[in-house]
Amino acid sequence: MQGLSVRNPVPYPILIGEGVLAEVRVEGPLALLYDRKVEAFALEVAEALGVVHRLGLEGGEGAKTLAVYGEVLSFLAARGLPRNTTLLVVGGGTLTDLGGFVAATYLRGIPYLAFPTTTLAVVDASVGGKTGLNLPEGKNLVGAFHFPLGVYAELKTLRTLPPATFKEGLVEAFKHGIIQGDEALFAVEDLTPESPRLEGYLARAVAVKVAITEKDPLEKGERRLLNLGHTLGHALEAHTRHALPHGAAVAYGLLFATFLGRLLGGEDLTPLTLRLLRWLSPPPLPPIPLEALLPYLERDKKKRSESLHWVVPMALGQLAVRPVPEAVVREAYGAWQEALEGQGLLKPQPHGP
Repeated sequence: MQGLSVRNPVPYPILIGEGVLAEVRVEGPLALLYDRKVEAFALEVAEALGVVHRLGLEGGEGAKTLAVYGEVLSFLAARGLPRNTTLLVVGGGTLTDLGGFVAATYLRGIPYLAFPTTTLAVVDASVGGKTGLNLPEGKNLVGAFHFPLGVYAELKTLRTLPPATFKEGLVEAFKHGIIQGDEALFAVEDLTPESPRLEGYLARAVAVKVAITEKDPLEKGERRLLNLGHTLGHALEAHTRHALPHGAAVAYGLLFATFLGRLLGGEDLTPLTLRLLRWLSPPPLPPIPLEALLPYLERDKKKRSESLHWVVPMALGQLAVRPVPEAVVREAYGAWQEALEGQGLLKPQPHGP
């Protein structure tokens, strides 16, 4: 079992391994919010901790809506659960985002514990206190910073994931490798839920996020580096109405970011991100003109004043957060589409009658 500690702004433990339930210590009233896909593990949590109040939901981006958020609040309120209630959240990144936001706002804030059950949630969503919902206008436009009492990643749950979902979560770990300049995090090709080195690999990836979020917990500066690949990635998700999975969208976004870096005089990291895409083998994209993504880019939550800032990798471990001239964005977008076509990841342009 791997243990990490977050110290700032709120101390909490992160445990990654098998048998983590035995390490959970929590007092007072409890409520359980879980993804129905992992109901068996959720019931283990409920039995181990004596949870009476339980609500199962369908996971996925459809859970991160105002309607579902209201449903969960009403579930808690109807049972008269008080402010010292701890919300236990079992599921992937969408559930931890939703559950964290519910905890941030029910009775103006209650504590919560995260039990991430996907690689994406272990590496990224459950750590750092970001919580939120989507709007039709874009992803994660509603949210709050609210830090858990602890994160308990039971790795046996990863064996229930479809292979594509398992791999998509590791895109965020690969991203952490680019940010940190840690080439060990690029070694994803042989990882499986049964891999003996998975536990250490995930802990190494999480440690990158912990180090950054401790320095900048409220995303005023350095934490923005974690958005590498997400500016275009979120636009692709929104444009496809979340038919494109988050991990695949970020992988496409990472490739685009490396094209920006190359055009702006940085090291050519496009072979590295193309290697990631070949391993991931994500769903091919339809031919999307840049103009179709502009409305989502303009609403991106990382926008400052009137200028959209991109996270641009200039070299491994060396990133810039800066506005990019439109001409460079357009040139990078064209090169990005050409590269995707060469990899068979761009669907052919439909022909008219």
